[in-house]
Formats: sequence, structure tokens, C-alpha cells
Amino acid sequence: MGSRRLTPQGEERKADLLRQAAELFAQRGYAGTRVSDIVKAAGVAKGLFYWYFENKDALFRELVEDTGRRLRDAQAVAVEGVTDPLERVYLGTLASVHFVAEHQRLYAFMQVESAQNEVLVKALRKTSEQYVASVATLLREGQHAGVVRDDDPAEALALGVLGTVSYFTYVQRVARLSTESLAATAGRYVLHAIAASDAAIAAVEARERLDATSAKAG
Repeated sequence: MGSRRLTPQGEERKADLLRQAAELFAQRGYAGTRVSDIVKAAGVAKGLFYWYFENKDALFRELVEDTGRRLRDAQAVAVEGVTDPLERVYLGTLASVHFVAEHQRLYAFMQVESAQNEVLVKALRKTSEQYVASVATLLREGQHAGVVRDDDPAEALALGVLGTVSYFTYVQRVARLSTESLAATAGRYVLHAIAASDAAIAAVEARERLDATSAKAG
């Protein structure tokens, strides 16, 4: 079913089912949301739901995967045109915090449900592994270039980046702190934790100040 080719209208209907499901899951929890609730919110017949998804579990797995894809898309936009691996990790951290904060209700639901929902646990584990793998690739590039410290494996440092984003966004949800300032703090935390030297940190910070100045001037 996942390989079925869809028209643009079909893609939009499927995306709307995912959006409506995300809202309902956040409001009622996974067990408290029925397929009939999702199709009612989307304004479609139940048969259409089963055209796109085998069951509610399949929809949920796809929702988690879709959220992960959109997070990676946001990171890609943030680092577009940037070649320094250290700076790419820094900017990716900022983008991650902003994305999770923007979708905080969905992430809060995932955190609560993960304690009791094996479907969710497996889906989240997969997206976390993808996140760590992509960050580790950048970190290895940075280690090779001499801008990321190499006294720890890239995979271990990548887990630290994931942990930082996860914890800082959790704090944002429970303390309702400014997303902008929290993202900046998380970015600096990661930058100082993984950089090979003060010079590498200073180079990233200098470029970011220059970009901010250019953006204001523009």
C-alpha cells in the first residue's frame, strides 16, 4: 500500500488525513482516537481512509515518518549553501529546536504515548536512528576537516546532539520559554560541545554574525 502512486489531489487528501490524525492524537491520545473520528474531522468517507492506510497503526507509523521527513526538510533549508560541517550541525540544531517547538503538541503526545505504545516506540526509534545517522555523517566530515573534535566517535557525539535537542525542546514545552532564545542556547551548547577548537567556534560565530548583519541590511 505504501508504494501506491497517488495523484496530486490524492496526496493532498492523504496529507489532510495525517494532519487531522495528528490533531486528534494530540487532543485525545492514540487509544482515544478512532478511525471514524479521523475521517469525520477530514470530511471524507471511511472507505477513503482504507484506500490510503491499512489501519490506524499504519497511519500512525506514516505520521511519525512524515514528521521526521519534514524535520529533515527544515534542516536542509537551514543549512543550504553552508559548507562547513560544524556550522551545518549548529544550524541544523537551531532548525530542529524551532521545528519541534512549532509542533510541540504532537511531540508532547509522542512523549506521553511512548511509555505504553509499542507501535510508537518502534516508529520513534527509527526516526531517531535516521537523525543520529545524518548528524554522525556531518560530524565525521567535520572530524576529517579538523573542525569537530575526534576524541569521541561521531556516533556518540551525534547522540549528544539528539539528546540536547530533545531536552531543550522538552524544557520549552513545560516552561514555555522563548523558542528563539532556547534554540540559540541549544545551538551554542552543541557548538561548544563538539568543536575541535576555540578557533573553529569563533569562525562559525563570526559567519553567523555576518549573515545576521547582512539579513538586517537586506
